[in-house]
Amino acid sequence: MPCATVALRGDQDVAAEAVTGSGKTLAFLIPLLEILQKRNEEWKTTEIGGIIISPTRELATQISEVLDKFLIDIPKLKQILLVGGTTVKEDAIKLKKGANIIIATPGRLEDIFSNCKDVDLGKAVKSLELLVLDEADRLLDSGFSKTINTILSHLPRLRRTGLFSATQTKEVQQFIRAGLRYPTIITVTEKSSVSTPALLNNYYAIVEPDQKFATLVNFIKSTGTNRNGILICTDVMARGIDIPEVDWVLQYDPPSSASNFVHRCGRTARIGHNGNALLFLLRTEDAYIEFIKRNQKVKLDQINFDNSIDELVQQCLKRMRNLQLNDRLLFDKANCAFVSYIQSYSKHECNLILSLKDLDLGLTAMGFGLLRMPRMPELKNRNLSSFVEVDVDTNSIKYKNKQREEKRLENLDIYRKTGKWPSNVKRRMKNTVSWSEAKKKKTEKQDKRITKKEKKSKQGKTDESGKFKKRKTSMQEILDELSVYAKENALMKKLKKKKISQEDFDEAVDV
Repeated sequence: MPCATVALRGDQDVAAEAVTGSGKTLAFLIPLLEILQKRNEEWKTTEIGGIIISPTRELATQISEVLDKFLIDIPKLKQILLVGGTTVKEDAIKLKKGANIIIATPGRLEDIFSNCKDVDLGKAVKSLELLVLDEADRLLDSGFSKTINTILSHLPRLRRTGLFSATQTKEVQQFIRAGLRYPTIITVTEKSSVSTPALLNNYYAIVEPDQKFATLVNFIKSTGTNRNGILICTDVMARGIDIPEVDWVLQYDPPSSASNFVHRCGRTARIGHNGNALLFLLRTEDAYIEFIKRNQKVKLDQINFDNSIDELVQQCLKRMRNLQLNDRLLFDKANCAFVSYIQSYSKHECNLILSLKDLDLGLTAMGFGLLRMPRMPELKNRNLSSFVEVDVDTNSIKYKNKQREEKRLENLDIYRKTGKWPSNVKRRMKNTVSWSEAKKKKTEKQDKRITKKEKKSKQGKTDESGKFKKRKTSMQEILDELSVYAKENALMKKLKKKKISQEDFDEAVDV
């Protein structure tokens, strides 16, 4: 992304949107180092010149590792990584030793600004040259907006700001309009109609619920992947993480949000390399293909697998069930995995396309290799005839852990005598309701509490006309703060052009 690099060098704010794997990290690290080295005065040990904020610990760590390679040849500059996993006191000790560049997650950085008395970070950032928000769409959404607002309140207004992301959102566009000084907007795409790299081949495969796992095993075998060449991960790895030479990204299920589809696929075909991505879909989920094409401008080509895998399906099912019969811990985990899957499916962002009503729960349970169907509200009044239960007394399945097994046998003996499973805490019996209904009721209660708090906070807070003042949202506060910053910058330009006097400028900015 050379355009973003040039813009930041030229004292401009930048908002860059580029397909994943196009080199966004280098686009802000290189100009940051050049800016810091150009300063006439030498940077003090504890003087911060650059801050890079990333939404996850893993992504922040990766950026830090890339920056380390540059700093080997620039011994005068030092960096510090502020993420979770250590105490704030430990980070304060590191800051006292000195750093000129901070790479941090928003939560930890806010904590140090607001709560750490051992170090005055607000004073250290007075000479800040560049603020970078990596994965800006995530940092500016509702989950992080309050935290980002707090951080911005501690930073000097006269600075460069860079927003970097693979996708644009309304929050990012708002921030660009109100928060950046005459920003340079940069959009880097391989084709105007595609939001993924040109060298990425996107595929999908239609599979049956009970054959899904066997199809995955068969595909991995067919690609010749060795045992050490497979990484199983969650969406924590979906954004920004650079794993070199990834040939295939396999999405076992549709992602929880449409934007995550692009980020997941972006783990391959990075920086000019070829790559492939494959999405497994059930027959009832085929509408997702057209949805992702319209929503994310991603076209998927179908892969047809060999249907003669019935023998492999039975082998996988037998293996999964035998593992559970030999260790009750795996039996518990299999049931928990199935319950978690059904509950997540019911609250999917695309629940109009991926409907739980259309899902064959019996075949899905067979795909998980369950010995029996668990008891859960979502299974009531559903046709489960496609599920073949194993004829076994599940109470006879033992834990491999001896202590855990002894405890289970004690509880089982009490259950057989009393008809009740022993519990340390006495609980009131509640009517069983589905997870989605319970979640809905909980959300409604929370909304009522928030409404009551807002009513109380409004009492006594009226304007001159007697009307209640509306409380500003955290995003609005960010926009207001940046609007003031933009006005001050405009006054500074007028002062330089001698359109206003120094006294007028001082009066306007309350100096």
